[in-house]
Amino acid sequence: MGIKIAIIGASGAVGGEFMRLIEQRNFPAAEIRLFGSSRSAGKEYKVAGQLCKVEELQDNDAFRGVDIAFVSAGGDTSRKYAEVITRHGALMIDNSSAFRMAEDVPLVVPEVNPTDALVTPRNIIANPNCSTIQMVVALHALNKITPLRQVHVATYQAASGAGNLAMEELRQQVRDEAENRPLEVNKFAHQLLYNVIPHIDVFADDDYTKEELKMHHETQKILHSSIAVSATCVRVPVLRAHSEAIWVEGERAITPEEARRAFEAQEGIVVVDDPKQLQYPMPLFAADQDPVYVGRIRQDIAHPGGITFWCVADQIRKGAALNAVQIAEWLIAHGRFAK
Repeated sequence: MGIKIAIIGASGAVGGEFMRLIEQRNFPAAEIRLFGSSRSAGKEYKVAGQLCKVEELQDNDAFRGVDIAFVSAGGDTSRKYAEVITRHGALMIDNSSAFRMAEDVPLVVPEVNPTDALVTPRNIIANPNCSTIQMVVALHALNKITPLRQVHVATYQAASGAGNLAMEELRQQVRDEAENRPLEVNKFAHQLLYNVIPHIDVFADDDYTKEELKMHHETQKILHSSIAVSATCVRVPVLRAHSEAIWVEGERAITPEEARRAFEAQEGIVVVDDPKQLQYPMPLFAADQDPVYVGRIRQDIAHPGGITFWCVADQIRKGAALNAVQIAEWLIAHGRFAK
């Protein structure tokens, strides 16, 4: 069966990952079309053996005949063009925050709540925030043991979470430092090299950032739960893959042995947890990989019934493009695009 797909935001970091994944996973794409801004229009990419030229995203009927549109061009673009993309029946899988909390748009992580993707009154499915995705895969495993009540999480988020230009800024700061040149700061509030910045997205009235509040609200929606999530999100001088330190409390105590078994049984998780042999997840080894890696599993000494662990995943793959492609694969397997 051949699916006609479109990738919107093809020239960005996530757009490039979409193109790689379509080829790597042998996605059943009979036709691939690429869309972007006027600056990107005309660029050519080879995707799964097809030579594709980027078309300018406009208000027209270009999406007639498209089955699935993978969208990663920012919230403003998603809001502006959602009706254009979906008007002829295309399913829009959106990587921005534009529709995540809309009641009539499902927010989906395939390992956790895939059946939510079956109800799409607006022909839109939202991809969660990157830091939420990897955390909720792990929380889902523990939630099977006992309903979870509260989570505290500190994130250590790579530069690439802010896009290609952010990665290049960090690389350039390394080069400039080596040559004793002044360091330029454009993408972040402060220099990232030799630094950590406890500030991702804008601050809300309660002094949490929007990134931190996303982790709270999105987790509740995905898990269909009133679970409370208190997050502190930090940018670190790592190129790729986010890390998270997570503390969890459930309705009853969870032992480390129970947690380890649950993680090992959970689809999408690889447990790397042998501290005596210095084996634990790290972004250096998670970059360009698909799983969510979990380690440092232990009892929380501040809350003896709680569990704490360390979680790492490539946020461009599982935290963005891969999650969206997995949603599409699940829907194809369950007959959404049968013709």
